[in-house]
Amino acid sequence: MLKHLTDLIENAKGQAKKKLAVAACQDEEVLKAVHEAALIGIVEPILIGDIEKTEQIAKELGLSIEAYERIDVKDLAEAAKIAVKHVSSGKSDFIMKGLIDTSILLKEVLSREYGLRTDSLLSHVMIYEVPAYHKFVFLTDGGMNLEPNLEDKVKIVKNAVKVCKSLGYEKIKVAAIAAKEKVNPKMIATIHADELKKMSESGLFEDGVIIDGPLALDLAVSKEAAKIKGYNSEVAGDADILLVPNIETGNGIGKSLTYFANSQSAGIVMGAKVPIVLVSRADSHEAKLYSIALGSMISELN
Repeated sequence: MLKHLTDLIENAKGQAKKKLAVAACQDEEVLKAVHEAALIGIVEPILIGDIEKTEQIAKELGLSIEAYERIDVKDLAEAAKIAVKHVSSGKSDFIMKGLIDTSILLKEVLSREYGLRTDSLLSHVMIYEVPAYHKFVFLTDGGMNLEPNLEDKVKIVKNAVKVCKSLGYEKIKVAAIAAKEKVNPKMIATIHADELKKMSESGLFEDGVIIDGPLALDLAVSKEAAKIKGYNSEVAGDADILLVPNIETGNGIGKSLTYFANSQSAGIVMGAKVPIVLVSRADSHEAKLYSIALGSMISELN
């Protein structure tokens, strides 16, 4: 089981180099991460966007990008369209968001004419390397779905499970997070969590996937808290995936892990035909590099 984000890079280096389409490549941190990923042999970049601005950024950073395929397009929507078409036609293996609004890119991803939509749901999965936790935390969905219903949460879990599987996980423990561990008819998160647990017990999910809930966050990640509260569960204190009830919860937990707990991270959008590297503009180029490595590993399974 991988425990460090640097392991993502080492694993990605051990597989065939992937072609990465970068939509609106004129972004300093994105370009630094893509260039580093190319240097260590993870990807072959295809830079799509304002090439004049991109070359100026590369010059200022001292990066050599002459060997990369470059497609000059100033319009952001057109850059997104070209990136998606590159993947749908097999010219690229996955996509990365550059200096472009997420909504513009995802509109093209979901296009029925040439897009990458499936019968699944697009959802965001973050991996955190948390100094105070004994393994990775997979957090979903704190980036895309606002108030997912029960059917949505089933798809969100399945997307996160695919990410775990790409990293070699066989047994995957999912904590359906709520404010308390008892079902309360006035708290929809507890009802959904209980239903997901029953679905898991009935075999709806893949072999090796165990869902427990509702679980408060302390029970999900602390065996000591579970012991004190007398809560016995295979998931309690050892969760892999934290399934949050809504985007506010996921966003808050994620930013707390980054800014309060000094956690490193990688992020990916799942549910399309290929993974989409979609990280915050505030994320470092290291986080973007880890995300590229993660996307490369997931695309290996497609």
